[in-house]
Amino acid sequence: MQFHRAIQFMRKKSILPITLILLASCSPRDYLTRRLATDLIASSAEFNQQQQVVLKTGMVSNKDYISPEFIVLQHHGWVTAISAKCPPGVEPTPCWDISLTPSGVDTIRLLVHADEATKPTITIPAARREVIGVTGISKQGTSAEVEFAWRWIPVNEIGAAFYADDQHYRSLVGFRQFDDGWRIVQTVPRSGQSIDEALKNAEPTP
Repeated sequence: MQFHRAIQFMRKKSILPITLILLASCSPRDYLTRRLATDLIASSAEFNQQQQVVLKTGMVSNKDYISPEFIVLQHHGWVTAISAKCPPGVEPTPCWDISLTPSGVDTIRLLVHADEATKPTITIPAARREVIGVTGISKQGTSAEVEFAWRWIPVNEIGAAFYADDQHYRSLVGFRQFDDGWRIVQTVPRSGQSIDEALKNAEPTP
């Protein structure tokens, strides 16, 4: 009887190290959960690229003058324009001479370097992306598609004028499983979108 119990005890002890080895060989990235997908999307370089607003000053064509971006800037009192004769190569007519208002100067000089603020074309950081959540995962073997919702978060006053944080977008991105776990697709394979394509093709949600 004691011998039988000893054999059972040894069997239980022999199973324990094997179980520990199997658990140790697994990585959290081996399982494509919603939490992992969210973390990988939120930490990707493409997702963290800021949205920028390009402001042109000086002589511009009527096409630039009536653009939605300029209308927003003008509505907030940051730029003003006067009608002017088009220089050679600038069309369609009429042309406009755009300049910053005192309010525009005060606002923009807080957002860009002093050298940038004096250029005829000013690139202003406006918004960053934020993941709202993963809404679905479809897996097939070592490939998967992840649908997720996200939104723009304004980073300053100008960003707030262009991007409403209550507007949500939906994107679909491809994932692949490698020997070190799941990764976001960086190039477009036979099926599934890269993260860059997913963000470009994002659809606004109701």
